[in-house]
Amino acid sequence: MAAMTKLDKYRVIVIDDIGYVKKTDAETQVLFEFIAHRYESGSLIITANQPFGSWDKIFPDSMMTVAAIDRLIHHATIIELEGESYRKKQQLEKVTNTKSEHT
Repeated sequence: MAAMTKLDKYRVIVIDDIGYVKKTDAETQVLFEFIAHRYESGSLIITANQPFGSWDKIFPDSMMTVAAIDRLIHHATIIELEGESYRKKQQLEKVTNTKSEHT
């Protein structure tokens, strides 16, 4: 808890790609505790490549998933982006340009 208290001095904390890498139960417990600790006391910006309906893959049990999402969305502004990955698009353009240069 002391480590979390140290982070209280920051008005905003960003957690990027929350569901990108599978976490251990201990890691997801700390993540949940952090979300609960920041609830109504500091801002979190969280990016995820999964909709909330898939967050049961992030947290080990459904009650923790629901509780985490509940705390996150209570005062949230949710921005949902749809479309093709810009990284994939850039890479395809790069490959296409390279092929054009060699022909």
